[in-house]
Amino acid sequence: MQQIIFFFIRNKNFLLFALLFLISITLTVNSHSYHKSKFVNSANFFSGGIYSIKSDITDYFDLRKQNEVLAQENEQLRALLLNSKIDSVSIDSTHYFSKYEIYDAQVINNNFSKTKNHITLNKGSSDSLKVDMGVISSEGIVGIIHSVSNNYASVQSVLNTNSQVVAKFKKSNHFGTLIWDTKAPNIVQLTEIPRIAPVALGDTIVTDGKSTIFPEGIPIGKVRDFQRDPDEDYYDINVELFSDMTSLKHVYAVKNKKAPEIKELETQVENEEQ
Repeated sequence: MQQIIFFFIRNKNFLLFALLFLISITLTVNSHSYHKSKFVNSANFFSGGIYSIKSDITDYFDLRKQNEVLAQENEQLRALLLNSKIDSVSIDSTHYFSKYEIYDAQVINNNFSKTKNHITLNKGSSDSLKVDMGVISSEGIVGIIHSVSNNYASVQSVLNTNSQVVAKFKKSNHFGTLIWDTKAPNIVQLTEIPRIAPVALGDTIVTDGKSTIFPEGIPIGKVRDFQRDPDEDYYDINVELFSDMTSLKHVYAVKNKKAPEIKELETQVENEEQ
């Protein structure tokens, strides 16, 4: 104990300098958006490198499971092709899907036990990934890209108390907001569904498509249970996610190529109304 005290006494000037230096750096980063942005990008770079090394090691021991997942996804895609009812003469499917671009990526770090969980991807701005792009898996939605560096991207998971996704019933188009109450990594909550909406156990919930982030109809989950107090106008609905958020590996980032034009128009309207 005495040696520790002597160490602090001998190095008190340096320790004081280090403390003041850290405080000044923290204040600078928090008070200037430019410095904060550079700090986040640098943090993403260093943490992304560490996560990438860890991912390479775990990937080797997880190859069989991932091959099974990819095989199942390929089977689903083949089934869609074989059972497609699209009339190529009457529907220009190329025009429809040209609104979106898809970028594959791998999850190199995944949090699901906190209240504000994030996922790190092995691709970034150099791979055309940008902030506010939606991220999905072969089963359903995963989250929204929150920040990017050159080679990595941080995704705000749907298992994040700040996450809000517009979702609807596949059968009726009644829509609400998807949030997470932090209780379970496979259960989220659908709010603002009015009492007049027909709700049943097992109903499929999908993305609404009204935002510029997710296309319409991306699977989210199914109704696990619901209730409504007699005096309330809205349901309390628990939704079981299709995506297993605890074992994500292969994901896809979705880019709406019309998003900049839509956002510019909405911003212009908002400014005119102020």
